[in-house]
Amino acid sequence: MKSPRRAAVSILRAWSKGHVYAESLIERHASRNSLSSADRALLNAIVLGVLRNLRLLDHWIAELRKGKLDDETRDILRVGLCQLLILRLPDHAAVFETVELGKSGVRGLINAVLRRAIATRKKLYDFENVAPEILHSHPDWLFKRWKKAFGKEDAVALMDFNNSPAPTFARINPLAPGAAAPKHAASSELPTGFYEIDGPIPTDLLAKGEIYIQDPATHHAVKLLAPRPGEKVLDACAAPGGKAFLIASAQGSAKDLLCTDSNDKRLPRLQGNLERLHCAEASIEVHDWSQPAPEKWRGAFDAILLDVPCSNTGVFRRRVDVRWRLRPADISELIKLQRQILENALPCLKPGGRIVYSTCSIEPQENAELIAAFLADHPEFELTASHQALPQRDQSDGAYAALLQKANLAAPAEN
Repeated sequence: MKSPRRAAVSILRAWSKGHVYAESLIERHASRNSLSSADRALLNAIVLGVLRNLRLLDHWIAELRKGKLDDETRDILRVGLCQLLILRLPDHAAVFETVELGKSGVRGLINAVLRRAIATRKKLYDFENVAPEILHSHPDWLFKRWKKAFGKEDAVALMDFNNSPAPTFARINPLAPGAAAPKHAASSELPTGFYEIDGPIPTDLLAKGEIYIQDPATHHAVKLLAPRPGEKVLDACAAPGGKAFLIASAQGSAKDLLCTDSNDKRLPRLQGNLERLHCAEASIEVHDWSQPAPEKWRGAFDAILLDVPCSNTGVFRRRVDVRWRLRPADISELIKLQRQILENALPCLKPGGRIVYSTCSIEPQENAELIAAFLADHPEFELTASHQALPQRDQSDGAYAALLQKANLAAPAEN
């Protein structure tokens, strides 16, 4: 059985090649090595701690060790310093276990750096002259972008929020017989039906479909869509099914709901989630909305939810490695795709129908600016409501939703 610390180094080496997300690697290594729940928790804490604090850890390494390091030794030092200075685990275990991860030729170096970190801990925690983008470990370009969009104070607060642990929220399933929240879980600050899970996730409730793990920020889009019983509704980018579940909850069933996704490999998970959540009546089909809609869907829907692919900048505290993968060019490409999806969904609306365009982004270019450009080209649509959740302001995941109402241009009935 591989130790969680050794698994953490293996994960960081694999992650640096850029092909797999950290969460998938953690799950894969935990299962492959049959880690106990305690070791799995330690592995998760170390890997996410390193990725959340990558620039700060490298800043500390530069303070403690002059000269070049090979990539594997750097990752071992990141793992060790994360335990000592971020997670604040006991010094002896953190040093001894981490030194053992190195090849024989570098163990002395690793031991010396970690011992020096312990001896100079107070100095290392002095952040007075550390740039905020290093202290909070974000790429320079993102800090500059957010400083321009929100101001420096808010940009720093946003980076700080992104490095905070993400609480776990659940949504009670009104479609499940007898589903109810624990009595102590009610919160007037959360939308109806949501509560925060304090402690282990109740897997029995999850398995029975009585709850679904979901951040409250996801409800804004469905609240604006306001699906009513009997309406034909399309959830165009539906996997893994969280918003489809909210739509079905609002309608009282999933019988009038069509869920599509561009990737047929995601459909089994979508299907499984909907079945478990008592939404098995929903229709599910594969369709890439960067392409025109099939004829059978044209003019078919009263309401359409477009939860489009986006930069995910509103959910960095949950998807901790995305900040290191994202590039400015990616946002430009996403904006083109988002507009294409929106255009291709339009013919599927009935006269007087409505669309909610939503993202988990906080970038104005993906949100309000895209909608303004769309409306300039489509006078037959009106923006009737919108909502932007900002993490640094609302202390929640970031999300955007815009309700677009189509004018009813159907011919008047003859007398």
